[in-house]
Amino acid sequence: METNAVLTETEIEKALQGTDWQYVNGALERELSLATVPAAVAHVVQAMFFAESIDHHPDVALTWRNVTYRLSTHSAGGVTQLDVDLARLIDAV
Repeated sequence: METNAVLTETEIEKALQGTDWQYVNGALERELSLATVPAAVAHVVQAMFFAESIDHHPDVALTWRNVTYRLSTHSAGGVTQLDVDLARLIDAV
């Protein structure tokens, strides 16, 4: 499968099975609540190393000890395999 081809909703639902990710308004989203602010920042830093390794970067909101990741491939206009791959890498943090 081409990594920058937009996935169908069925493909996205299948890819998200068994994960904490949701398909919301054309993107993959996951919200995390960490124990401390430093833990939240550390999670984001580690996730960014993974993102950099595949040259695909999420939108991130960091509020106190809460982190929200939002993944979509802007150049493709939707969710692609790159977003699914990055979601799995973020889950590994």
